[in-house]
Amino acid sequence: MIAKKHEIDYKTIIAACDKEHIGKTFEEGEIYFIASEKFYAGVEVSESELEKLLEEADSINLFGDKCVNVALKKGFVSEKSIIKIKGIKHAQAYKI
Repeated sequence: MIAKKHEIDYKTIIAACDKEHIGKTFEEGEIYFIASEKFYAGVEVSESELEKLLEEADSINLFGDKCVNVALKKGFVSEKSIIKIKGIKHAQAYKI
């Protein structure tokens, strides 16, 4: 898994993507999704490192079964908030 921390106006956004999807484009129906290197490419992280990053985040953007499953297991996202694009899990969550 690859994760990148974005700091914007005192808010922390964590973008994480399964390594094999970085830089690829996925189309399904009206959905056109790019796993952009600019947005997602950061450092390779373990499951525990990703968990720690997610705890610090004001918002998260996850693409890939591995990263989404980490967030799901730790309660950062629910099954209802997960969509699939070409069979791959994608989720976003925000602290309110």
